[in-house]
Amino acid sequence: MLTIIQAAGWPIWPLIACSILGLALIIERFASLKTVRIAPPSLLDEAITVSRHGVPTPDVVDQLSQNSALGEVLAAGFRELNLNPTASDEDLRSCLEGKGREVAARLQRYLGALATIASAAPLLGLLGTVVGMIEIFGAQVGSGAIGNGGNNPAQLAHGISIALYNTAFGLIVAIPALIFWRYFRARVDGYLLTMELASEQMFRHLIRLRG
Repeated sequence: MLTIIQAAGWPIWPLIACSILGLALIIERFASLKTVRIAPPSLLDEAITVSRHGVPTPDVVDQLSQNSALGEVLAAGFRELNLNPTASDEDLRSCLEGKGREVAARLQRYLGALATIASAAPLLGLLGTVVGMIEIFGAQVGSGAIGNGGNNPAQLAHGISIALYNTAFGLIVAIPALIFWRYFRARVDGYLLTMELASEQMFRHLIRLRG
């Protein structure tokens, strides 16, 4: 691997940095976007069951908020009703939507950076290709005859190595980054839909609790 890096020249270092950053972002998103941490399937039913005969106590609401991202949204509605038992429909909906937007922003964190890596890596590979071509033409010019690089084979081979290794490495970094960006984007969209539907059910439940 070290031999390849040396053969690819300095243009490969930004690509290595992108690959390390991209891997770190992928690992972080896999850890953060687990279903149990975002939207446990039975959480809404449990919250409605616990509050069937009245708004839960602040301690119970705090436990719900710490459960998951969906729990934060549901707990926001309960807190609003605890603070203002006569809250209007608009106040309750606004409270749920505001917390939902906050959670959505957190779920989408780092996805922009991953998309940027997927877009920038091929361009960095292209930069390495251009640098390699410059090396090749430099070898030809240095030999005194365009089109005959045989008088400077080491520099010619080095230019070809830079061009090919950087092109390949740029694609190696970009393709997985693009795949995982699309995967995480679809996963987040699914979570957001789940939370939107749950918020609507919770809104109707809060109206019943308010009386």
